[in-house]
Amino acid sequence: MNRKYFNLALGYAIAAAVAGVFYREFTKYCNFSGMTSLGKVHTHLFILGMFVFLQLALFTRTQVLEKSKTFRLFLYIYNLGLPLLALTMTMRGIIQVAGITVSQRLSAALAGFAGISHVLVGGGIVLLLLTLRKAAAATFPGKQGE
Repeated sequence: MNRKYFNLALGYAIAAAVAGVFYREFTKYCNFSGMTSLGKVHTHLFILGMFVFLQLALFTRTQVLEKSKTFRLFLYIYNLGLPLLALTMTMRGIIQVAGITVSQRLSAALAGFAGISHVLVGGGIVLLLLTLRKAAAATFPGKQGE
């Protein structure tokens, strides 16, 4: 496995585990039993972080993805967007669970950062898919469209 991607997967797995424990303990401490975005941070980090980079660790063993400009751009954009996504979800969840009243401006700012982070993660996924399509075409020439 490519060590860099395995380390990213491990980092996201640790962050996901911490997010899960924080969600459980914080909601218990606040005696909160409703739905909150805080409960989804754990899953987002496991799937979009750990799982994606574990798969990339395997892909990069057989493919030359790292030489692709779109792949390098994916790494930058995705690893900027996913932590921002987790951070905004965590902040929104803490506000929900603690019952904190926030100003309209703060709420709009959080929504804006959440939107930007989703665009970055989505754009990163598109760049990754384009990179994988190009790598597949180079590996299996003449098989496109079948």
